[in-house]
Amino acid sequence: MAPIPVATGEHVQNRVMFKQMLQAGSLQVLQLDAARVAGVNENIAILLLAAKFGVRVCPHAGGVGLCEAVQHLSMFDFVAVSADKNGRMIEFVDHLHEHFVTPVDVHDGSYWPPSAPGAGSEMVGGTLAGYSFPDGPVWAR
Repeated sequence: MAPIPVATGEHVQNRVMFKQMLQAGSLQVLQLDAARVAGVNENIAILLLAAKFGVRVCPHAGGVGLCEAVQHLSMFDFVAVSADKNGRMIEFVDHLHEHFVTPVDVHDGSYWPPSAPGAGSEMVGGTLAGYSFPDGPVWAR
């Protein structure tokens, strides 16, 4: 039986920590949280580090809007960095997509490119007002 690859990184905040993990050979699958690190440039730096060390990236996508965000990251990884889909996947959590104007589109287990321009993070009108704490009506229940 082949060894089970170690996948981790959902709680790592920056490329420096990922670099240390990669140099130590402590992971075989890098699971960055695109919302936890410092923006687009930091995400790209982490993708490039993973490519340098030959480690595949499977972004964490378990939070509100993370599926909508990481679809772009994975597509950029495929088109501009790794050019490889083998052994790469993105988590998919099937809830809370109704709060987004252009929710992520998944068919047959694969993310499809967005059909509209933008980051996919625009929220449906009323969502922010409804869930604003402490005055939103959701919290008055």
